[in-house]
Amino acid sequence: MDRTQLFLLGLPLFLFVSDLFGLFTPPPPKPPSHHHHHPHAHKPPINPETLDFPSQKPAAAEGIGYGSTVNINFCASCSYRGTAATMKKMLETQFPGIDVILENYPPPLPKRLLSKVVPVFQFGVMGIIMAGEQIFPRIGITTPPPWYYSLRANRFGSIATTWLLGNVMQSFLQSSGAFEVYCNEELVFSKLKEGRFPGEIELKDLVSKTLADTRVTDNIGVVWS
Repeated sequence: MDRTQLFLLGLPLFLFVSDLFGLFTPPPPKPPSHHHHHPHAHKPPINPETLDFPSQKPAAAEGIGYGSTVNINFCASCSYRGTAATMKKMLETQFPGIDVILENYPPPLPKRLLSKVVPVFQFGVMGIIMAGEQIFPRIGITTPPPWYYSLRANRFGSIATTWLLGNVMQSFLQSSGAFEVYCNEELVFSKLKEGRFPGEIELKDLVSKTLADTRVTDNIGVVWS
């Protein structure tokens, strides 16, 4: 074996043996520590009366929106909740102390009534497709109409189509498409009238103007009273 091989073989053995010695060798004793005792200076007692802080008013009472309420009535079935939550956060940041309430804006009464009829229609059509031969004789129709056989020929496709179309129709009837913003019961923006959503800066300016008008009206009322 040449010197290189001996070196490569002996180096791991040397490290292994040194690790063994280091593992079983007891640690050296710690040197005695000398503690110097210094006389502690007595601190003067703190008078608690000197630590009184001036009373502060709650931050909400000083907010520009304190005492005002903004109602955002939106179409819950139209996936407008995310936009409403974003506007709520923006208004609460811009007008500290303001109360922002999110509510669902329901569709008109005729649409709500029709939306209740759609599931009945869905299950009625699926029941006729599955058991039309027993249903028609019970209602006085001895021979089923031709459209029944057309639906019966593709039973599963007809059921799936009825279910999907019914869900689309029900979603349409339950949606109002509204995003109405009220500030202190005063309408400041209406998606039903404008046909669009408000921008954040636009809504902030509208609410700010309404709050300013309300503050002026309140001040005039105080003066006259």
